Order: sequence, then structure tokens, then C-alpha cells
Amino acid sequence: MTRNTRTLLAAALAALVAAPALSTPAEAGGSIALYLAPRDAREAQLMDFGLRAYGLYNGLKNGGARIDQLGRGNSAGVAQNGSGNLGLVTQRGDGHQGTIDQRGNGNSYGLFQFGRGTTSAITQRGDANTGAAVTFGW
Repeated sequence: MTRNTRTLLAAALAALVAAPALSTPAEAGGSIALYLAPRDAREAQLMDFGLRAYGLYNGLKNGGARIDQLGRGNSAGVAQNGSGNLGLVTQRGDGHQGTIDQRGNGNSYGLFQFGRGTTSAITQRGDANTGAAVTFGW
């Protein structure tokens, strides 16, 4: 064998021996998130109306916040500064973290997390902002 052939064979053998040690297991978890934001004032009014109707259905009369969790190891919080703000957090499953921080007036946001292990932190500044996030974790 020539020197180049031996070097090539040694490199190939080293790569075959090292390959199992360098491989890592597939990632067991993951998540996907859908963030919904209105494109114009009309869509903002419709989204705000829908969130406020959902809040009313769940016992909120004049805005405020509602956190609804079902599962283990979940944490959630809503901070509001201003008037007429609405923050909704719903978490189903285990290990979710969700927060909504609203500063201003007339803001609304719905944060809905399902599955396991999702994290979302929503911040609204100003007046009459609205939106929603739906996350799924596995």
C-alpha cells in the first residue's frame, strides 16, 4: 500500500469509530407558536370584541385578567397598568410559563398554551392594542 492509501484508510477508520460518539440523540421536545395580530383598525376591533366576549363568558365583566391552568408545573402572571385592559391566559398541560404585561388603556390579549413546556412573554405598550398567541409544545 502506498502512504496516501494508508493515510486515507486510517482517516476513514477513525471517522467510523468516532461517528457513534459524535452523534447526539434526536431532540425529544419542541413547540410551535401562532401569533395573531390585526392588520388594520377593523380587524383590531373584531379581535378585541372576540377576546372581550370570551372574557365575559368566563366571568370578566369590565376587563381585568383571567388565568386558567390545568396541569402540573405551570406558572402564569398578568401585570396591568392603565384602564380597560384585558389579559387572558389559558394553559393546558404541564410545564408552561406564560405572562402578559400591559401598559396603557384598552389593550386586550389572549395567550393560549397547550401540550407541555411552552414559554411565552407578551408585552403591550400604548392604547387599544390587541392580539393573541396559541402555542403547542411536545
